[in-house]
Amino acid sequence: MSPHTVIPAEPGATGADPAAPSTADRAAEGGDPANTAAAARPVAAAAPVPAEHPDRPSRPDPGAAGLPEAPAAARALSAPPALPGLPQALSARARTMAGAVRRRCAALAAMESPSGDALRLDALAEELSAGFRATGAAVRREAGPAGDHLLAEWPGQDDSLRHVLVVAHHDTVWPAGTLADWPVEDRDGRLSGPGVLDMKGGLALLEGAFALLADLGQRPHRPVRLVVVSDEEVGSPDGRRLVERQLPGAAAVLGLEPPHPDGRLKTARRGSTRVRLSVTGKEAHAGLAAAEGVSAVDELVDQLVAVRSLARQPGTELNTGRITGGTRANVIAGRAEAELGLRFATAEAQRRALDTLAHLTALRPGAKVRSEVLSSRPAWPERAANPLLRHVRSLAAALGQQLDGAPAGGAGDTNLAGARGLPTLDGLGAVGAGPHARHEHVLVDQFAPRIALLAALLAVPLPRLREHA
Repeated sequence: MSPHTVIPAEPGATGADPAAPSTADRAAEGGDPANTAAAARPVAAAAPVPAEHPDRPSRPDPGAAGLPEAPAAARALSAPPALPGLPQALSARARTMAGAVRRRCAALAAMESPSGDALRLDALAEELSAGFRATGAAVRREAGPAGDHLLAEWPGQDDSLRHVLVVAHHDTVWPAGTLADWPVEDRDGRLSGPGVLDMKGGLALLEGAFALLADLGQRPHRPVRLVVVSDEEVGSPDGRRLVERQLPGAAAVLGLEPPHPDGRLKTARRGSTRVRLSVTGKEAHAGLAAAEGVSAVDELVDQLVAVRSLARQPGTELNTGRITGGTRANVIAGRAEAELGLRFATAEAQRRALDTLAHLTALRPGAKVRSEVLSSRPAWPERAANPLLRHVRSLAAALGQQLDGAPAGGAGDTNLAGARGLPTLDGLGAVGAGPHARHEHVLVDQFAPRIALLAALLAVPLPRLREHA
């Protein structure tokens, strides 16, 4: 039994489950005994409902005609062709697994993985690889300049269908050594610590969802691909290419970022860009020959004051996140730089701000100013029609959950899909609050509902999400 797998409780611990096939049934259906170290082997489920396939001819999307969509998804989740009693089975098993997922989240958070720390990121990548392989995935690591990325794929009941893409990351904003004075702690219904919410919790939940399906003798309805990048917290300058490589042919794209604090999913996200503003001046003795020098620090300060005007433009936010410059107090600074973080509500706001930064000119003779885009994500606009959100809402309702979605201010790798018009939802990770802050935490009583929801989203056929497959 793999130490990396989230192990659900034995079926007998909660009474007989009519939805769980027997060992003999699984063997008769040709389950792969090496496919998982969980309590059950994945096997093909019964024939799917044709009307739920966007990849094949089917009746029009009920939601497009203004008809209620919830009953269709509820039928897919609960009707005999899918699996009798599936909602109850998913919810019950998720509750028995929640403790193991909680411990897995804590263990992942105890492995520090700051962006740029290749040794720590690679150690966590190896741990995650082992866990996902134990749930039946084929996993490979792809080298990156600041840590390996992960690519995982699970087979579906019908591998001829277009894949579902899940995007995630295993880097955090917290520097190595943070655990020394802020250890992972499980207290009063909260699991707190650096990275528990963003996004060690989401990674543990996904592993738990696949282990749950395996425990029920199920596979995802269609193939699932997972990209876990090592540089998301710095804008995915290298990981972006891996995400974009998996977008063609995706039926839907799901993100494991944390949801809104009230649990709502993220249906749109602002664009983001990191820009380095560099200034070159001329060094000189600050007391004996100050007039011969050109202060790069003074020039940078004046440039930043001018750049603040960008934040007054519609749909634009600006944060000066880091400033460096100079060498000594008695030397006129020859170099200085700042790193800016910009967020945009629209593509036009992004274009306008970046054009302004690209054409900055020095304010004092002898100084040189240069701007460089370090990473960039396009704005993912909210769309009036969102059949993927309707589908997830109805799955949640069938599981006894209430769920909705709303736009979010932060950016992530789902922006790359949403900006292209692909059916996209983010915020399917752990529920909590305080990402990037010292009160970062997840609510442990929300592990079970999220495990069940993710498992249902993977197992149940998707409705028609786009007019053109």
